[in-house]
Amino acid sequence: MNNKNNRRDFLKNASLAVGAVGSMVMAGCKSLGVGGANLYGISLAQWSLNRQFFGGKIDALDFAKVSRERFDIGAIEYVNQFFKDKANDEAYLGQLKSRAADHGVESLLIMVDGEGSLGHANTDERNKAVQNHHKWADAAKFLGCHSIRVNAATTGNGSFEEKQKLAADGLRNLSEYGAKLDMNVIVENHGGLSSNGAWLAGVMKIVDLPNCGTLPDFGNFHVGDGKWYDRYKGVAELMPFAKAVSAKSHEFNDKGDEVRTDYRRMMNIVLDAGYRGYVGIEYEGGQVDAYKGIDLTKALLERVRDELS
Repeated sequence: MNNKNNRRDFLKNASLAVGAVGSMVMAGCKSLGVGGANLYGISLAQWSLNRQFFGGKIDALDFAKVSRERFDIGAIEYVNQFFKDKANDEAYLGQLKSRAADHGVESLLIMVDGEGSLGHANTDERNKAVQNHHKWADAAKFLGCHSIRVNAATTGNGSFEEKQKLAADGLRNLSEYGAKLDMNVIVENHGGLSSNGAWLAGVMKIVDLPNCGTLPDFGNFHVGDGKWYDRYKGVAELMPFAKAVSAKSHEFNDKGDEVRTDYRRMMNIVLDAGYRGYVGIEYEGGQVDAYKGIDLTKALLERVRDELS
């Protein structure tokens, strides 16, 4: 798409494609759920297979096929790094969309990295980062996703509160654009200040827009200098704003339990917040290969769901 007319056509087609999903976005995280007696659905984050995608063993276009045929998972979370130059390529996005439909797989969100710091201390750089994210919001709309996942990275030597205001400014501007598309902008705890649950929850309160929320990740609570924020406290602080949840996993014991995170305790926190959406598998371990790691994470989430039902 090289001109404004093509971009308008792109958005028009996207709006027709999304249908009922868009009408639910602005109402908050509970409307994004899967409902019913199952408590939560299980989705697959593309990052779980990052070595396979980076290594060329799996084509990014086959993500939906692998999710359905290998893992029997019917909802996926894309990562922009695996099709970084395709955000404006309607033909490519059309293939992603049709392949997901062919396999009965729902496209939930795009995880966006490498597009600049939304909390940059320099106003021009901050605005540039916001603009860089627009194309991914457009792409997510076309695919039928409910959200783009972004980072709340900041720069400079400002105070805790000053950096909250910088991140909130960038997120508010991006969320205002997202609102025009009925698209959520959700922030993951992803290192540094963003992994401080109180800091990120404070940013959400400053932004105070219904389509700006969080994506709590069970494991990303490294705040720097070898220090870690309490993961259970952090998830509890972020859940009131959650529109997606990432079940990070690394290692498993002989019973099939994740050794770093008590999934029963964590899922109780998630459900107690009223969340009834998808919980995304994001395996990052090296103890077993990615396929086995995804299998183990899925089995654990299913077992915990059965126990809590």
